[in-house]
Amino acid sequence: MQIVHYPHPALRWKSKPIVAIDAALRNVVDEMFKLMYSTKGIGLAANQVALPYRLFVVNVTGESDEKDQEFVFINPEIVRKKGSEEGEEGCLSIPDLYLPVRRAEQIVVRAFDLTGEEFEMKLDELPARVIQHEYDHLDGVLFTDRVSNEAKLEAAPVLADFEARFRKAQSALEIPPDAELKRRLEELEPRQKTA
Repeated sequence: MQIVHYPHPALRWKSKPIVAIDAALRNVVDEMFKLMYSTKGIGLAANQVALPYRLFVVNVTGESDEKDQEFVFINPEIVRKKGSEEGEEGCLSIPDLYLPVRRAEQIVVRAFDLTGEEFEMKLDELPARVIQHEYDHLDGVLFTDRVSNEAKLEAAPVLADFEARFRKAQSALEIPPDAELKRRLEELEPRQKTA
């Protein structure tokens, strides 16, 4: 498992709801937490590891030994938003780019945990920002989509550089073509079992 970088097609993929919580999914979550900590992140969405699942993991402390701060959000929904504030954000899929993003100040999020239990959390400040950032990933939205036009201009050369490196790696056959990457995402999509 590895973090995919912009402009990998998974980052623009609208994830499908998870239909079963099993050992394979628990293993994915475990690997995602390990990867998040190893890259000094505080949140990681399944899209960022090229999995089309409505799932993300969060630990706003970024500390792997603070297990009580680890949260798994399966099929999350942001059910309420309140207020508005601007804050700096970055993304593990676009390393070293930090821009001011306007987000809701407070949110209420509802999701399922790894035991299949539904829970609801009311959050503000950094936790609210992290959840909104990761939630966007599940709909194929990047933080760079939510910045001012001025910030978009600032980000443009950085994104162009990521795009050039990605296409160069594809030309060198180090990364499959977009069509193949999309086919893999479709194959991995969760499907309801039919009787």
